[in-house]
Amino acid sequence: MIYLLSIILYKNMQISSFQITLIITLKPISALFAPYWSQWIYNRPDRIIPNLVWGNILRYVPFLFIPWVHSSWVIIAAFALYMVFYRGVIPTWMELIKRNLSPLDREKLVGGGSIIDYIGTSIIPLSLGIALDNNPQSWTWMFPLTAGLGLLSTLFLYNIPLLDVPEGATRPFVKAQLFSKEKLWHPWKNAWMLVKEKTGFAKFQIGFMLGGAGLMILQPMLPIFFVDILNLSYTKMLIALTAFKGIGFACSMPLWVRFFRKWNVFYLSAVVTILAALFPFLLMGSQFHMAFLYLAYGLYGCMQAGSDLNWNMSGPLFAKEEDSTYFSSTNVLAVGIRGCIIPPMGALLYSWANAWVVLVAGSVLCTLASFHFIKYSAYLKQTAPD
Repeated sequence: MIYLLSIILYKNMQISSFQITLIITLKPISALFAPYWSQWIYNRPDRIIPNLVWGNILRYVPFLFIPWVHSSWVIIAAFALYMVFYRGVIPTWMELIKRNLSPLDREKLVGGGSIIDYIGTSIIPLSLGIALDNNPQSWTWMFPLTAGLGLLSTLFLYNIPLLDVPEGATRPFVKAQLFSKEKLWHPWKNAWMLVKEKTGFAKFQIGFMLGGAGLMILQPMLPIFFVDILNLSYTKMLIALTAFKGIGFACSMPLWVRFFRKWNVFYLSAVVTILAALFPFLLMGSQFHMAFLYLAYGLYGCMQAGSDLNWNMSGPLFAKEEDSTYFSSTNVLAVGIRGCIIPPMGALLYSWANAWVVLVAGSVLCTLASFHFIKYSAYLKQTAPD
């Protein structure tokens, strides 16, 4: 349902292009606030499980009230809150996995968990798409229904074991520290120090910034492209956005896990961004035949499997024996920074030109990211990484 939010509101509440761009932009911008949720677990493993539990509850609760909401702005606000907590718990999850599992088991868990997640989001949405096509107003009860299912997952979070907790890790909670200026700037200061001190991590961020920008610049155009140019039904959109994307993700993830163990993270990222650079050209072909749309999202799923594995595992990878929270938080902040800039640029570019120009721009940015990763990967073969 989150995948379809901008399209649902565009079709049923006639939201403006500005609101579409805002929804697309809020997804990455939420990352700017997310680290404030995870920073409370830094060197405090006793807070890891409560952080996950409350993050899960708070992101779903607003959607329970959708049937009584008649303002698109309130729904957009609920989406923004969802994204803050969705991204906010990512560093927490990575630190939990780092503490509980060996490096080899981490890759297996992240890969396997991602496959299960994508299989679920590939099968269930197809039935939702059929219901939306038959009854366009059914989305009002689908949101609270799916939010209720999401809340049920909280029961499982309580039972997650937490290993590798040193003595003295539990300390009294100091209320006065919650809103201090020092806490406000902590994520930014630590991100800046990591980028300054860790050359490899900085190079990784630059490459992901370029590749992420290439995909983000397309997003404001896509809802209009699907509805006004391709005239897609909800079912056809979900077949592409969930089924084919999910199949590509699930089928390719075991290969990415195997490659992750053999290749350095920069070479693997270069392959990911090369696949991302091909995606816009397949979308161009969808104007001539629908098979290109399904192929495009099958390829996108393959690309995202590698991207998610690299992005999620980069925190523990670069942290080595350190706490990985700030490394993963820096990844999240980088998403927010480009989210403030790139989607509005994509919307502006689309208003000035057309869909083809935006698609080419996205491909060019992803290609530049590939060159950056390949260049640094070659450098690592000659010198030891930091």
